[in-house]
Amino acid sequence: MEKKYKRTLVTTALPYANGPVHIGHLAGVYVPADIYTRYLRLRGEDVIMVGGSDEHGVPITIKAQKEGVTPQDIVDRYHKIIKESMEGLGISFDVYSRTTSDIHRQTATEFFRTLYEKGEFVEKTSLQFYDEEADQWLADRYIIGTCPHCGNENAYGDQCEACGTSLNATDLINPHSAITGNVPVRKETKHWYMPLDKWEPRLRQWILEEHKEWKPNVYGQCKSWLDGGLQPRAVTRDLNWGIPVPIEGAEGKVLYVWFDAPIGYISNTKELLPDTWEKYWKDPESRIIHFIGKDNIVFHCLIFPAMLMAEGSYQLPVNVPANEFLNLEGKKISTSKNWAVWLNEYLEQFPGKEDVLRYVLTANAPEAKDNDFTWADFQARNNNELVAILGNFVNRAMVLTHKYFDGVIPAAGELTEVDRQAMAEFKDVKETLGQNIETFHFREALKDAMNLARIGNKYLADTEPWKLAKTDMARVETIMNLALQIAANLAIAFEPFLPFSARKLRSMLGMGDVQWDKLGDTDILAAGAKIEKPVLLFEKIDDSVVEAQVERLKKIERENILNNFTPKAVGAECGYDDFAKLDIRVGTVTACEKVKKADKLLKLTIDDGMKGRTIVSGIAKYYEPAELVGKQVCFIANFPVKKLKGVESQGMVLSAQDADGRLVVIGPHGAVRPGVGVS
Repeated sequence: MEKKYKRTLVTTALPYANGPVHIGHLAGVYVPADIYTRYLRLRGEDVIMVGGSDEHGVPITIKAQKEGVTPQDIVDRYHKIIKESMEGLGISFDVYSRTTSDIHRQTATEFFRTLYEKGEFVEKTSLQFYDEEADQWLADRYIIGTCPHCGNENAYGDQCEACGTSLNATDLINPHSAITGNVPVRKETKHWYMPLDKWEPRLRQWILEEHKEWKPNVYGQCKSWLDGGLQPRAVTRDLNWGIPVPIEGAEGKVLYVWFDAPIGYISNTKELLPDTWEKYWKDPESRIIHFIGKDNIVFHCLIFPAMLMAEGSYQLPVNVPANEFLNLEGKKISTSKNWAVWLNEYLEQFPGKEDVLRYVLTANAPEAKDNDFTWADFQARNNNELVAILGNFVNRAMVLTHKYFDGVIPAAGELTEVDRQAMAEFKDVKETLGQNIETFHFREALKDAMNLARIGNKYLADTEPWKLAKTDMARVETIMNLALQIAANLAIAFEPFLPFSARKLRSMLGMGDVQWDKLGDTDILAAGAKIEKPVLLFEKIDDSVVEAQVERLKKIERENILNNFTPKAVGAECGYDDFAKLDIRVGTVTACEKVKKADKLLKLTIDDGMKGRTIVSGIAKYYEPAELVGKQVCFIANFPVKKLKGVESQGMVLSAQDADGRLVVIGPHGAVRPGVGVS
């Protein structure tokens, strides 16, 4: 039997304050956490949600260096943007703080000192990279070299972003400093390490035996790490930005960000509840739930719990429902390449559509595997679900009530079988909806909530009150009473998911605040009360709006291609005599078709000014046959005849390869007579 807790502490991964929040962060962490927290509040449970900005670490120092400002300037700017945009989307933190706060610095310092005084760290001296010209130690992100796995020449010292492989800086081929470009030297330096291997047996028991109910992706990743054997991990770094290591002999060193950041959950709780914070962290009657993305599983399931075990007085998390990644239009979201939908920009461009984004991100949440956000799906879900199902039912119910009863809620009379059937159906939804939220299946829970609106639409379609109004107003009173009760149920069911729309609906129905236990009831609204005139909960999104967003992404993609394009090196010298051997001419394409059983080949019929010729070209991936008909192209007339897929090719069409790999056929700027030579 599942244990019942007196209170719940919900934490959310701390976003790096070196840029705004994007939809990947929202779908992976913040929207699910907010749904869960709002649900518990509706149930009347004692729950708090804490979060904040992660303001230390190398990415922030790199950003500051590029912009010629201080790290504090960077984090001040982005903390404000992140905090305000979270509020704009309705992410209902009880506190959203930051790791540069005084209370966090104090809390992290005390935590380190406690573990140090208990002898929980191991001191090690090792060789690490140092840039002599810059006169500073090089963190992993300040070292660039060739990836030994895929050959990417711009891999970082901690990870290759081309192939995704985790690296150590010493793995890189030809490493150099990202600051000066020089080859770094290796010098001895002393650091303090957390001996994770010491806690491996307890972690193995706690996770693999006691938490088999965790999501398979979380459990599986933890098992993989444990089976591979845990190693000591440094908790300090040679940097000048961060929380100073509070012991003698550690001058010029700071706490490693992975050690510092999760302590932010504790300092945030302290900031919110200075007198009672320990109840949420140290009382066995409290549960802690971490909402994170899959890239943070190791920190929240192994490293931070090991830190808590070593300290000795804290409770361990009850669950860590990590999500996978959300892609954008089929490609991995990349902040460095601006391939993202940024929350602050969305809120500016789509005012009043906060719940549309929440809905789409929940419907596409990457709960078990990576998922994809597309603007076409965004439009379709808004128009076909929010507008056509949920908004349609609410509007019909309220419009009919105003039409027949001047906006006064009628009393229900004798129920018929169709009434009882509708009531039974939406009462059944309550249990599955709550169960899905409690087990972190938010996509399924959202479907349950939308099913209530479908039940309402079907009920109105089955009963047809607009027809009965001519002969049986008593029956219409019962129908409209029940329809409005369903609408009131929708205001409760959707509150965790669509808080802005739910609040608007509650206001129109005159409901006030409600509790989850009223879901499924048919007496939420009192007969005789008056409802407001309806306003649309949602509106259709036009094609032009979506097309503009898609075009913006295409522009970003083109810019990325051009920015990353490296011209091909000039080949070996070629004399005029060699060039003169090529008989390059201009021809006009008179016909074009795909070559059977060859995805890459097109068969071009070309007017060459003489008898004509056929050329087979590998450009089918880049051109439809009709695009080439009538086009003038350059071709090599004296290229050896070759048979390709049974078709004789009498030459070779010239093409250029664009930065994105696309082949573009080459031809004259203006029309010329077929057969003329190119010299």
